[in-house]
Amino acid sequence: MRVYHERLGVPLHWWLVVTACVVLLGSMLWAGFSLTIAAVTYAGLEAIAAAILAAWSTARIEVGPDALAAGRHRLPLSQVAGASPLDRAQTAALRGPRADPAAVLLVRPWLPRAVYVEVTGRPASQPYWLLATRRPDELAAAIEQARAGAGADCRSGHAGGGDAAQPAPGAVG
Repeated sequence: MRVYHERLGVPLHWWLVVTACVVLLGSMLWAGFSLTIAAVTYAGLEAIAAAILAAWSTARIEVGPDALAAGRHRLPLSQVAGASPLDRAQTAALRGPRADPAAVLLVRPWLPRAVYVEVTGRPASQPYWLLATRRPDELAAAIEQARAGAGADCRSGHAGGGDAAQPAPGAVG
């Protein structure tokens, strides 16, 4: 059962801007050649641009009962210390000058806000995760809710235990 799911699809206006850029670049490359070469140039550039945008659109964020999955990365909820939504300025700082090269970043240029996920034990391979999202408050709440549920399941010894309503120790309310 998923607690949260989001696909980070490319918005329509990006497709329109990229198509306009393909027309401009194609016109520069085609100038002075036959219409056949123009058609091949435009089709080839648009196919390349569409493939890049489609690949960017495949990224997904999922919060399940036992793990957080972002793109091709997966993190057990037992290793999540906390999650907090970030505003535009905080997200920009963690994407740029304050970014840790070892962190897991799933960011997209059309998503200005993100969620900061602190990893417990701070393994050298991933001190934190930065996940761009359209709904940062909902994502952070879903991670915290799943952490609380996973902590309760571990304490009670079975899934669906009676402690599920109590937050896990250290959970951010």
